[in-house]
Amino acid sequence: MQGIAEFVEKGGFFMYLNILTSVVVLATIVERVVFILTKYRVNSREFLAQIRKLVQAGNIDRAIKLCEAAPLPLLQIVKAGLTQANRGEEAVVAAIEERMLDVAPELQKRIAALWSLANIATLLGLLGTITGLIRAFEAVSFASPERRSALLSLGISEAMNNTALGLGIAVTCMIAHLFLSGASKRIAADLERTAVKLENLLTLKNKVAG
Repeated sequence: MQGIAEFVEKGGFFMYLNILTSVVVLATIVERVVFILTKYRVNSREFLAQIRKLVQAGNIDRAIKLCEAAPLPLLQIVKAGLTQANRGEEAVVAAIEERMLDVAPELQKRIAALWSLANIATLLGLLGTITGLIRAFEAVSFASPERRSALLSLGISEAMNNTALGLGIAVTCMIAHLFLSGASKRIAADLERTAVKLENLLTLKNKVAG
């Protein structure tokens, strides 16, 4: 802990700004990970298989109740289609697409902000580096010989510490963005695939019934 305290102290003003940025970054990453793990934990294939059996057996109401088991996006999309099952293909497609439009933004929320936070952290680190170098040059130019070494060391420490922290935060943001963006795209594709399969299932059911 003492080493961390010294690292922060030697970083100067911009070190504290980068620490604040790191807190925002970590909070964003944790919130997105928790959101994805809790809201999209349903196995779409198994769930759709259960829905298919109920629909083919004519138990639409029971299928809708199954969708009401939890307030999860996938279940909400399926429920939207099921509630319009007896109103024709166009009503089913419209209901599913409308629900998809509500779900998609929630899935992508705050992930793109990680790129901006990476740039902010890099620039704050650069500003800290510049102020540290200015302090080092001032030590060489104006300080007395007995204080020059200590001030030069402080200036270089401020520069390097800010550079290290800024780049560390930026790299963390980029890695998190890579994984979260990939996960959100896979989930979005799974939702779209499930929606299309549900549309086909309900369309076929209506044709058979007709």
